[in-house]
Amino acid sequence: MFGYIRACKPELRIKEFEMYKAVYCSLCKELGKSYGILARLTLSYDFTFLAMLYMALNDKDCKLVRKCCTCNPLKKCSYLEDRTELALPAAAAMILLYYKILDNISDEKGLKRLGYMLARPLFGSAYKKAAKAYPALDKIAKDYVEAQQKLETDGCDDLDFAAEPTAQCMSQIFMLLTEDEFDKRCLERMGYLIGRYIYILDAAADLSDDIKQGKYNPLKFINGRESLNKELIAPLLNLCIAETAKAYELINIKKFKNILDNLVYLGLQDTFKKELKI
Repeated sequence: MFGYIRACKPELRIKEFEMYKAVYCSLCKELGKSYGILARLTLSYDFTFLAMLYMALNDKDCKLVRKCCTCNPLKKCSYLEDRTELALPAAAAMILLYYKILDNISDEKGLKRLGYMLARPLFGSAYKKAAKAYPALDKIAKDYVEAQQKLETDGCDDLDFAAEPTAQCMSQIFMLLTEDEFDKRCLERMGYLIGRYIYILDAAADLSDDIKQGKYNPLKFINGRESLNKELIAPLLNLCIAETAKAYELINIKKFKNILDNLVYLGLQDTFKKELKI
């Protein structure tokens, strides 16, 4: 994912921010322990959101412990005492990173392409481990990349169609977070909308660079213009956020509600306004 699902930090209470940061740091530790030190490069607040949502679906107590930071031994951070529930989000991060590398190899040219080709074997064994543990995640990511590559090869200029693979990918990943059938349907809808939000915002944020580099971007020719039309994009993102909130409100959240409320009601809008400088 792209780091677009972030909390609006000024609106979090101190204890809520400490828990939010603890999940982030714990996910970093889990990635390093399960997939090696380079796997920490996959860490983003998107996966922190996924982890918190996953944990919020049960009432298991979350205890924190203070330990030295792996990246900075002179600093102490709060970590989850039990990181069992971080295994799935960590595997999702690893698998999606690997397929992103494969996608970039096919998209990039010159030194950038060479860099991704060199990176592929560095993450190969970690990817295989994650895919073996979570074959369903591997299939979701594989289908997503194949569908996205086909749309880009065909030169799809319809934003709705272009966003569909990312939306479907997130929809299916969110469904893996629970066995409860009602919550699963709500998460399917929520994940779909989050996926659309991520794709549209990423396309908008990258439009200028994509135009310069001649890369695919479905926003290039909307309304016959090769520049970002913020008046068009902002309502689309606000619609995704509003519909995400509707699905989220139906889910049986058992903990972290104040933090998740912040992420859904404040963080999504705060992030896109900062990214698009609105």
